[in-house]
Amino acid sequence: MINKNYFLYSIIFIFLIISCSPDSDNDIAQPESVSPAQYNSDVVVSWFNLIKVLTTETVGYTPPVAARAFGYTGIALYESIQVGSPDKLSLTGRINDLNLETTIEEGLEYHWPTVANTTLAIMTKFFYSNASVVNYSRILELETEFNNQYSNDIADDVINRSITFANDLTEQIILWSTTDGGYAAQFNNFPTEYEPLPGVEFWKPTAPDQRALQPYWGSNRPFISLNVENSIPVDPPVYSTDVNSIYYTRALEVYEVVNNVTPEQTVIAEFWSDDPQTSATPPGHSISILNQLINDNDFDLLSSSEAFAKLAIGINDSFISCWKVKYTTNYPRPITVIKNQIDASWETILETPPFPEYTSGHSVQSGALANILTSLFGDNYAFIDRTHENRTDIDGTPREYSSFIDMAEEAAESRLYGGIHFREGIDLGLEQGYQIGENVINVFDN
Repeated sequence: MINKNYFLYSIIFIFLIISCSPDSDNDIAQPESVSPAQYNSDVVVSWFNLIKVLTTETVGYTPPVAARAFGYTGIALYESIQVGSPDKLSLTGRINDLNLETTIEEGLEYHWPTVANTTLAIMTKFFYSNASVVNYSRILELETEFNNQYSNDIADDVINRSITFANDLTEQIILWSTTDGGYAAQFNNFPTEYEPLPGVEFWKPTAPDQRALQPYWGSNRPFISLNVENSIPVDPPVYSTDVNSIYYTRALEVYEVVNNVTPEQTVIAEFWSDDPQTSATPPGHSISILNQLINDNDFDLLSSSEAFAKLAIGINDSFISCWKVKYTTNYPRPITVIKNQIDASWETILETPPFPEYTSGHSVQSGALANILTSLFGDNYAFIDRTHENRTDIDGTPREYSSFIDMAEEAAESRLYGGIHFREGIDLGLEQGYQIGENVINVFDN
């Protein structure tokens, strides 16, 4: 009897073990996604390297236009990846008019590199729809390359679910982007209806037949309202022909610096010039620096997506804030003032761009870049900028910096060496950018 009971209890015990086993058919659940922090950033680095080339070679990609494309692309990337991490929050409700409704299905598996690849492919196709046939094919090839790579190891249903999610999210991001005032701006950089203000105290194009570049850009919707509110600097020195005035003194400073420029200062001026069609513009230079740092520091997919979102927001808003000041003050360029008041035969080292002087766009976006990168890597992070190492039209030798502030100050000062900006436009532009960077950091930290 004891043996029979022992046998019966043994059968029951074994049944209970089997029924509670995680391998039991009754308890099989859909595998949950691996955190995006478990994947590397290869897909992100590859896409932004291509975007840098597209920005250089696609017609219409002036600095403000490039900044806008980077802005929405960075946000789309972050929003598509942050949903896979419980530690991150959407930017919905934290930046202007963003109201995303797409989310992932709980308990189902997603492949985050596929999500990132699809997101970046869609955003790149949208913003660079006018790329050359060769370059547009490069977009398709990169998308296919990563899809083929991932499909070797990931189940079809996971791949398809990830692609569908990215499609739904980017559709909402793109629709949102069309309402900011800058939609399709690459096709209309120089509005023909805009006329510069009359009077010698106001900006005039350097070339008589040159139109103003994006004169309404300052009215675009920023991602963060504070970036066009608490970052706006005081007005620049008042126009004057008095040789003892601050105005005249600032013009004389530019005149003397350019006339006595050193070979090293010329290298710096050209390194940071970042002209359209020969480079990815100043916004692209900033993106290039971050891409290098992400690659050098082995950032994961989640941290790289957040880093690009921060910088993309900062760059986009820097150009809106800067352009708002430019076309409010309509401050003349040094070459105009110097030719009128000091030396009619004087010429700059760099070509003067077709928009007002104050504040310096290089300063503003470099200041934002410096604060954002400092928040990511630390105060005294030494690094090498290799952005132009393959260029042959300038001395693109990689440059070393002891910190991001060191870099920003050199980028800003380069406009003095080039004869492009006055002192206030440079220095107060940096302060404007530092504040924008701080505003961006606060949005993500709060």
